[in-house]
Amino acid sequence: MNRGELSSEQWERLKPLLPQQKPRTGKPNKDHRTVINGILWILRTGAPWRDLPERYGPWASVATRFYRWQKAGIWNQILEHLQAIADEHGKLDWQVHYVDGTVVRAHQHAAGGKKGVKKTRN
Repeated sequence: MNRGELSSEQWERLKPLLPQQKPRTGKPNKDHRTVINGILWILRTGAPWRDLPERYGPWASVATRFYRWQKAGIWNQILEHLQAIADEHGKLDWQVHYVDGTVVRAHQHAAGGKKGVKKTRN
């Protein structure tokens, strides 16, 4: 297990919340744990999908599963379930809210007017 990947305890908690590993038809999916670890790598590093290390499988497969699960609402279901468990154990304070303060700066040359606009001289 690499740093930042799911521990066995985390995986056991997450596994029952995921869709079936083997689809009814077609080729079996890549292991959910490997794909989720690939997604976590992308989220942790901020790298583009194409830079995903090979140990997580083809980048396009990992990205496709991420977006398919997003569209199906699976990530929201997982979050709600894990929040409910944490709330049962008194580990959530619903009075506290966190906001992601991440800032992504544009390159200095990205600022300015639209490209292709003709400048007029007075």
